[in-house]
Amino acid sequence: MQDWSKRCALVTGASRGIGEAIATRLSQAGAQVILVSRKQEGLDQAADRIAAISGTRPLVQPCHTGRPQAIGALFDALDAQGIRVDALVNNAATNPYFGPMMGLEWAAFDKTFDVNVRGSFEMCRQVAKRLIAAEQGGSIVNVASIYGMMGAPFQGTYAMTKAALISLTQTLAHEWGSAGIRVNAIAPGLVDTQFAAAIVSNPAFAKVFSERSAVNRHGQPQEIAGLVLYLLSGDAGFMTGATVPIDGGYLSG
Repeated sequence: MQDWSKRCALVTGASRGIGEAIATRLSQAGAQVILVSRKQEGLDQAADRIAAISGTRPLVQPCHTGRPQAIGALFDALDAQGIRVDALVNNAATNPYFGPMMGLEWAAFDKTFDVNVRGSFEMCRQVAKRLIAAEQGGSIVNVASIYGMMGAPFQGTYAMTKAALISLTQTLAHEWGSAGIRVNAIAPGLVDTQFAAAIVSNPAFAKVFSERSAVNRHGQPQEIAGLVLYLLSGDAGFMTGATVPIDGGYLSG
């Protein structure tokens, strides 16, 4: 069994939804968990909920993950506390534009790439730099999407960023594998979160997903967390550079 008591896990986008579910599972397993998101209030509330379940309150660190300088400051603060992250989950994401590509404004394009790609890359780089310097292995999981593996009308920019994240996962797995750092990705389908509320709460959109899904429904955040825990653990020691769909069979339909 994995001994999580010696592991330190950082989860971005951790104030709700999939990020909170992953952080909860890691805390239950015994890891030291750091919650990262933009707003202190949301982080504090998530930390309280996790503490009520796991008995241990995670650390909270507000950070705008779309800004590389803010990420650098975050890791400087962790360094000052003697904290070194060896399990990273890049879950933070944004999708400010829903509509045809012809109507996309550059501001929305830039914001989506800043958070979903630039921020995830810088988080990976800051963690790996410290692990390599310490000659310590670790594991990273990037939360991509099935829409990074297929066409996504009305979500084209979001899908491009998730495809880029899958490519980044594969490249970093090869570059850092010899240092003992594994990098994998998961590709969730439609999951019932505030992020996906516009689709889940729309009967017509939700029906399109559920009818193609093998299980005829959308997922729940806690159904994603177990896969992430496995990928971060030593049980997945021979697994790197992979992207694992977790979509109720949507891509197979």
